[in-house]
Amino acid sequence: MPAASNGLSDTQRLFKLKTGRARVRFLYEAHSGFRFSMAGFDLVTVLFVFVTTVLPPHDWLLWVDYGLGGVLLADFCARFWIARHRRRFLLSVWTLVDLVVILSMLAPMLISNYAFLRVVRALRVLRSYAVLRTLRRGNSWFAERGELMLAVVNLVVFVFVVSAFVYVTQLGVNEKIVTYVDALYFTVTTLTTTGFGDITLVGTHGRLLSVLVMMLGCGLFLKFAQSLFRPNKAHVECPACGLSRHDFDAVHCKHCGGVVHIDKTHPD
Repeated sequence: MPAASNGLSDTQRLFKLKTGRARVRFLYEAHSGFRFSMAGFDLVTVLFVFVTTVLPPHDWLLWVDYGLGGVLLADFCARFWIARHRRRFLLSVWTLVDLVVILSMLAPMLISNYAFLRVVRALRVLRSYAVLRTLRRGNSWFAERGELMLAVVNLVVFVFVVSAFVYVTQLGVNEKIVTYVDALYFTVTTLTTTGFGDITLVGTHGRLLSVLVMMLGCGLFLKFAQSLFRPNKAHVECPACGLSRHDFDAVHCKHCGGVVHIDKTHPD
């Protein structure tokens, strides 16, 4: 934006805008402080889902749910208001996931099956991708470890979403899965190929789900292990061919042989 060249802060640029919609759009798309605040809120709600999914229901959890649901609803309405293509926004998979989570947090006012709703809101962990994207754009530490962070998010999201699906589909038909923790235990032991065998899924759909967990989960787990133990790469674009991943001690591009300039003080 032209205002950026005048040395104005984000807040000063915000108040120079004329309309409320323009200001809200600037907050969501350009104001670094607000964007990091929203990323922090997303992170808090994701952690809240992690913790409360395995806790017994309490009245105070309901009120926290209502509060978070109200904030998420306000955030959804604001993003819909500023959307340049509202139809595309409403049809987005991420938008539909947000709506399901918001409804699951506000639905206890009308629906008594609170345990089921708390598992459905495990879909909120999908918001981890938006948090990671924001952190990688604004923090060099996260940017340098982007592959590892993405592998961690992929694995965590897979575990919690699949565990929620296992719980919902097996509850009432599988005597060994009574709580979400049982489903989580099954998912982790299956994707790590430990396979104690004390909990198995019943029915044809249960066996197919077990196959899916083994095929996809093991791949994600191996990807995480590979990212953890493989040396980090320097993300410096080669001026000749554009290759952007190099060893930290590289002097020449391994693709075209061109000279690359890498900061040697960069941590390994």
